[in-house]
Amino acid sequence: MTERSWTRGRPLGKMWADRMRGLLNNGDNPHQAGFDAAGASSVVDCGVYVDGKRLPGDFSPDQALAEASGREGGFVWLGLHQPGAAEMTAIAQVYGLHELAVEDAVKAEQRPKLEQFNDVHFLVLRTARYVPHQELTESSQVVETGQMMIFIGERFVITVRHGDASEMAPVRADLEKQRAALLQQGPWAVAYAVTDRVVDHYLEVADDFEADLDIIEEGVFSRDRIAPIQQVYQLKRELVEFRRAVVPLQRPLASITSSQGVVPKEIRRYFRDVQDHLTRTVEQVSSYDDLLNSILQARLAQVTVDQNNDMRKIASWAAIATVWTAFAGVYGMNFDYMPETHWKYGYPGLIALLSLATVVLYRAFRRNGWL
Repeated sequence: MTERSWTRGRPLGKMWADRMRGLLNNGDNPHQAGFDAAGASSVVDCGVYVDGKRLPGDFSPDQALAEASGREGGFVWLGLHQPGAAEMTAIAQVYGLHELAVEDAVKAEQRPKLEQFNDVHFLVLRTARYVPHQELTESSQVVETGQMMIFIGERFVITVRHGDASEMAPVRADLEKQRAALLQQGPWAVAYAVTDRVVDHYLEVADDFEADLDIIEEGVFSRDRIAPIQQVYQLKRELVEFRRAVVPLQRPLASITSSQGVVPKEIRRYFRDVQDHLTRTVEQVSSYDDLLNSILQARLAQVTVDQNNDMRKIASWAAIATVWTAFAGVYGMNFDYMPETHWKYGYPGLIALLSLATVVLYRAFRRNGWL
C-alpha cells in the first residue's frame, strides 16, 4: 500500500468540499492552506473501521466521522502529512480538537509528550531514520528526525506526520490485513501500532549508528589514526539529536502504561512491550554517548601527545644546532688571539669536533625517545 491523497479522484462530503473550496477561493496560498503545488490535500488516508474491519468506500474527514458515529464500535483513522494551518483548523472544527494541540501539530517543534484536552488525548513522538552515507565526514548527516502527533478520541484517531521517517502506510496495511483483532480495541490500538513503528525505527537507527561508531573507534586507535577529531565531534552531535528523540519519550509511555480506565487493559500490555524496546534503545544511546566521550577524550589526548612529541623533536634538533651556533659565534668575533686560529688543521679539526658532538647528542636524544 502506498500513501495517497484522498483529494485525487475521491468524492468529498459537501461540508468538507465547501470548506476546502473556500480556502482556495479566499486567495490563500495552497501550500499554507495545507495543499501541495498540485492542489492536493495533506490528508493521506481516511478510513472508517467497525469491529476491526475497514468499511469499503472512500470518505472525506466529515463523512468518515458521521459514518463512524452511527455505528457501534466504529472509529475513524485519519492520516495527515505536514498539514497547513488552514486545513488543520478545518479538521479541528469537525473533530473538536483543542486549538493549542492544533498549533503544536502544525508547527511540529515539540518534545515527546502526552496531554489531555477534554476527552481527546494528544501524543507527540519524534521519528528518526538512519541516513546512509559512503563515509563519515565532519558534515555528514547520520540521523534524520521528524515528528508524529496522534490525536486519540473516543471515535477517531488522527495521525499527523512531519518528515520522511516512519511512514504509516505499512502500519495501516499490517493492521488491516493481519491484526484485525487488535483493531477491534479502537483508536488506542492504532496509537500503539504507530508508537511501536516509531520505536522499532529507533532500534534500527541505534544498530546502524553502532556501525559508524565502530569505524570511528577503529580509526582513532589505529596506528594511522585516520579519524580526525572533527568526525568524532560530528558523530556526537548526531547522537545528541537522536537522544532528544528517544529519551523524553519514556515519560509519556510510562503515563500510558500506568493509566487506569483511559487506555484499554489489553492495549496497555502492548504499550509495555513498546516501553521495553524504548528502554533498550535508551540504554544503547547512553552507552554510545559514554563511548563517544571516551573516544573524544582519547583523541584529544593523542593530539596532545603528538604535539609534545613534535615539540621534543624540535627541541632536540635545536639543541644540536646550538652546538654549531655556539662555536660559530665564538670564532666569528675575529680576535687576534684565538685558540688554534693559526693551526694548519684547525678548521678540519673543528668540523670533526662538531660532527662528533652532533652524533653524540643525536644518539642520546634517540635513546631517550626524543628523536
